[in-house]
Amino acid sequence: MENNNTYDIVIIGGGPAGMTAAIYASRAGLKAVVLEADAPGGKLVKTFSIENWPGIKTVNGADLAWSMYEQTVALCPEFVFTEAVDIIDKGQFKTVICKNGKEYQGRVVIIASGTIERLMNILGEQACIGKGISFCAVCDSAFYKDKEVIVVGGGNSALEESIYLTRVAKKVTIIIRRDVFRADESVQQKVLANDKIEVIRNKLPQEVLIKDGRAAGLKIKDANTGEMQDIYADGIFPYIGNDPITNFAKNVDITDDKGYIVVDNNMATKVAGIYGAGDVCKKFLRQIVTAVNDGAIAVQAAEKYLETL
Repeated sequence: MENNNTYDIVIIGGGPAGMTAAIYASRAGLKAVVLEADAPGGKLVKTFSIENWPGIKTVNGADLAWSMYEQTVALCPEFVFTEAVDIIDKGQFKTVICKNGKEYQGRVVIIASGTIERLMNILGEQACIGKGISFCAVCDSAFYKDKEVIVVGGGNSALEESIYLTRVAKKVTIIIRRDVFRADESVQQKVLANDKIEVIRNKLPQEVLIKDGRAAGLKIKDANTGEMQDIYADGIFPYIGNDPITNFAKNVDITDDKGYIVVDNNMATKVAGIYGAGDVCKKFLRQIVTAVNDGAIAVQAAEKYLETL
């Protein structure tokens, strides 16, 4: 079983939870590898301003992600940019199969793959992703300088990204399906005080309006009256929630009906040697601080498990 691709811990996901797990594993003298399908940092790289990371009043998400990445690789775990597609439980060893055809054997697997932005699932959306529909204000705001954009959603992400978009956009229209926000009060106050932001309440997106092959706005329905209305804009940013990235874990049957990894207080799943960490887990609060907490606990629990093998 032992070969160059055999590790004490295989970590799937290079966001805050995965990188924290790698740091703790390396400091414990464990051989670890991080498998990341995208850029290190997860949702951090899509967040402009973070104001709840203890010890730092405000920090850019991409900067924090890079700092975590530098610390992680400095401790010498392998960081491989590849996508996991399957996990096979072989008892004391688990095999993680990747999209590039490579396989990684681990006595422990920590799943920290995070979540992906949820689609509106309305007519015209798929055709306009990357053509006027974006899920990352930090990444794509430059395309909307002095233009009008729509943000769909009433949570923290929607409101925080709306505030960021006002740095470049002429106008930001926030559409929420209820009459109240779900975001923190402090963020709400910033939004309501911003002259560039208009909030439209009790509206449900029905269709993406398309012109010349690009998104040109949204057809929305009043949640109370059913009345239809067209809102025109140059760009649309949906922030309506996330879904867990766990398709690769189907064969080990460790998720709930929504796809989130089910773990106990030690981040352990029902399969010995497989742990979850971060936003991918079924949990009450998904934040950077809870993700790094999960990563640290998962490794400590994994250490004790490894001692039993």
